[in-house]
Amino acid sequence: MLLAASAAWALGAGAALAQATFKIEAQPAAAGIRQFARQAGVQILVQSEAAEGKRTAPVRGALPVDRALQQLLSGTGLTVVSNDGKTIILAPPRTGLIRTGWSGAASAVSAPAPEPAPPPEPETSIIEEVIVTGTRSTSRTVTESMAPIDVISAAELTKSGKQSTRDLISTLVPSANTSNSGAGASFAIKTVSLRGLSADQTLVLVNGKRRHNTAILFVNGTTQNGQSPPDLDLIPSSAIERIEVLRDGASAQYGSDALAGVINVILKKSPEGGSMTALYGKTAEGDGETGQFAGNLGMKLGEAGYLNLTADVRITDPTDRGDKTLNTTQMYFPLNAAGQPVRVGTAGATLDPREATANRHTSHPGSPQVQLFSLGYSAGSPLGDTIDLYSFGTFSSRNTAAWLTFRNPNASNNITAVYPDGYTPRLFLKDRDFQVSFGAKGTELLGFDWDLSSSFSRDDVDYYENSLNASMGPSSPSYFYLGTLKFQEWTSNLDLTREVATGVFADPLFVALGAEYRDDKFEIVAGEPASYINGGYVAPAGSPQAGVVFAGGSQGVTGFPPFSAGSFSRDNISAYVNVEQKLTQAWEVAAAGRFEHYSDFGDAKTFKLSSRYAITPKLAIRGTASTGFRAPSLQQQHYASSSTIGVIVPPATTTQLYPVQLLPPDNPAAIALGAKPLRPEKSVNYSVGVVAEPLPRLHVTLDVYQIKIDNRILQSGTLGPNTAVSTALASQGLNPQQAAFYYGNFADTKTQGIDFVADYRTDFGDFGSVRWTFSANHTKNKFTRVVQPPAALAAAGIVYIDRVKIGDLTVGTPKEKYILGADWTLGKFDTNLRLTRYGEVIQRTALAANDETVSPKLIVDLDLSYAATDNLTVSVGANNLLDAYPDSVRAANRGTPAFAYYNQYAPYGISGGFYYARVAAKF
Repeated sequence: MLLAASAAWALGAGAALAQATFKIEAQPAAAGIRQFARQAGVQILVQSEAAEGKRTAPVRGALPVDRALQQLLSGTGLTVVSNDGKTIILAPPRTGLIRTGWSGAASAVSAPAPEPAPPPEPETSIIEEVIVTGTRSTSRTVTESMAPIDVISAAELTKSGKQSTRDLISTLVPSANTSNSGAGASFAIKTVSLRGLSADQTLVLVNGKRRHNTAILFVNGTTQNGQSPPDLDLIPSSAIERIEVLRDGASAQYGSDALAGVINVILKKSPEGGSMTALYGKTAEGDGETGQFAGNLGMKLGEAGYLNLTADVRITDPTDRGDKTLNTTQMYFPLNAAGQPVRVGTAGATLDPREATANRHTSHPGSPQVQLFSLGYSAGSPLGDTIDLYSFGTFSSRNTAAWLTFRNPNASNNITAVYPDGYTPRLFLKDRDFQVSFGAKGTELLGFDWDLSSSFSRDDVDYYENSLNASMGPSSPSYFYLGTLKFQEWTSNLDLTREVATGVFADPLFVALGAEYRDDKFEIVAGEPASYINGGYVAPAGSPQAGVVFAGGSQGVTGFPPFSAGSFSRDNISAYVNVEQKLTQAWEVAAAGRFEHYSDFGDAKTFKLSSRYAITPKLAIRGTASTGFRAPSLQQQHYASSSTIGVIVPPATTTQLYPVQLLPPDNPAAIALGAKPLRPEKSVNYSVGVVAEPLPRLHVTLDVYQIKIDNRILQSGTLGPNTAVSTALASQGLNPQQAAFYYGNFADTKTQGIDFVADYRTDFGDFGSVRWTFSANHTKNKFTRVVQPPAALAAAGIVYIDRVKIGDLTVGTPKEKYILGADWTLGKFDTNLRLTRYGEVIQRTALAANDETVSPKLIVDLDLSYAATDNLTVSVGANNLLDAYPDSVRAANRGTPAFAYYNQYAPYGISGGFYYARVAAKF
């Protein structure tokens, strides 16, 4: 196999005489050669076997490239057999390179007189990136990893019409899925999850540093309820060099949240060049109009530093799929003989004439309106000969608007003097987010390479709403400030690495150890009084609403009241150690252990064991066993809110709008309903896999996994409305005419699955080449224990985890997902076709007879590109080319009045096909 190292940019002819600044330590040859290529700005090709077991020498300072390369290779036995100024080929003495026709690969044979063939074209070379996720070694590639890793390159980021990093990961990683359902803030922001687990059970890193979580707690969603994961959309996609997705538990290596895996976003560091991209598109229905512009620029800082800047602007109009969900209910109060409105059901009353002309398109499900502005930067510069300074960060501003559920003119939560034709609340979120990291790294600290860093981040989300507080009567405002959520995180790390000669094994022992301090703060700011008070309005006698008890607070999402406001914080310290040892040329093992202490719930200890054995150079097996944990988020511990959502209120059997109160677990009303302090989730993860190259150019991985999670934190089912809930709420001065829910360690679960990934390249000569990819995932979730309420609460009708919640986790996401991709390159044309088949999804309801099914569906994505010049590419494409939609919802589950038609459990959304044109320029 050919080991290829390539820089992000290439020097012109004569690179052998150019000069560059080098900072390379002695290390395994594969890593040293790759590092040299990046710093010199050239491509280097050498057989993997020729580099195996060798170590390159250190190279430091400003040196001519040819002299620096000679110094690097001293003692390796490798020599330069070809150098055209752009590509350098290395080989052992008396070894030639002969083309085999294997996608630019080469094989070594003994030759009396070496006649090196021309180097492969860059676009057909096998370039295997060194990964940094799942290991702290700097010399491990994807195929050498002891755990499954997907690498999404910058090229794949640009060959897609996906506007968000989240959607791209969900599209390309077989075990990743996006939740597209929810209400309120859960409509406005989407999440991505791995291996059938929750989004907050995947750790997100940027350049290896922990990414902060969103301040928002997803409350009225479906499969992703009760979570506050990092928001991937706030990382500008044009700033990304690549994304590494580790599909394996990694709490022992990185800490809390890494139960399902790790997503590590690597930012661009190029010191020169840049790009600009403009995209425009809309759906097949003509809505969802989107415009996006992104620019990236690299520049030098001093002689050897860099500054890479990115700006990204995206404006998206909403989609509306409510035209098939017409409001068929009686909307207006009936009229008496004198033409005055009276109560619904009054004898002798007639329909209001406006019923015949009323706008029945009152529901607006679909994707929200979004205005997103984001900036990103990455910078670094040497400080002397042994220290590098670096910094990176992102800054984002996002405004989001989403429609909620229509209130009829004759509803008890409407005042006709304010909204004579009824109203649809509209929620507005103003999100201001940033994270900045500063650090220094170097060598020769008691023999260790070291990295000292600190990251500070904050996410502030302001809530506003067009709505009504019916309890204030005609004096109610129609626009409310609901309050603000704030989340702040400060994380500092010290990481040390070195290789230690043991005298037992030929290869040294790799050792990594470090410590982390993290301080978290969550704050709830109360809204304006009109958004949460009960104004006590009494409708006058003779009016159709006389005697009606009006609910307090703004409809849709109620403002945060003073009892829920406050500031909450915690800190934790942790230490870890990680060792990796190659026992033989074929067998290597690794172990990691971590200890963490949290100020609010105590200690957590985790470990991980990994191994990889190469049966042949083309076949290896790998496996891991680990424990993990996820600390309960401050949001789960302290968030409180009230909203109006669809609830079945007995004796009715269909959904109707009803107020629901979310209680923090330490609230006395929640305690009366059985709440206890939250404990961390704990997991045991096993994974076994095969890495194979059964045919030339065909790479295959197959991984089987099991993840057991104890004390899983879940949002309870809707409790009530019943007497027990009303009594508990009333005891705390809360409206007793509500349902309730809260968060608890309600269950143990087991997740089992299989991941398969295959990659193959076909060369069709004059008809170009095709890179084929096929990946598949099968995941099964089940509950192994469900916490039951005390007998007295059970007798009162309390059920913590009902069939709806069980269904959301077990059948609410597809068990199977298959992705077939074909990237065909022919001259200046590039055609990227991707077929994704999602398996069946079941939406369980309170009544088994009303359960819904989302049938398996094939989604087709297509991108066609033409390189008009070396620096300009134009593209057209489609996400969901065939305009596929999920199954419709049966009438019994559409609500009263109806607010749903297409099933929002579908992982591909309900907006249909999106068609776009894109122009990309580089300089």
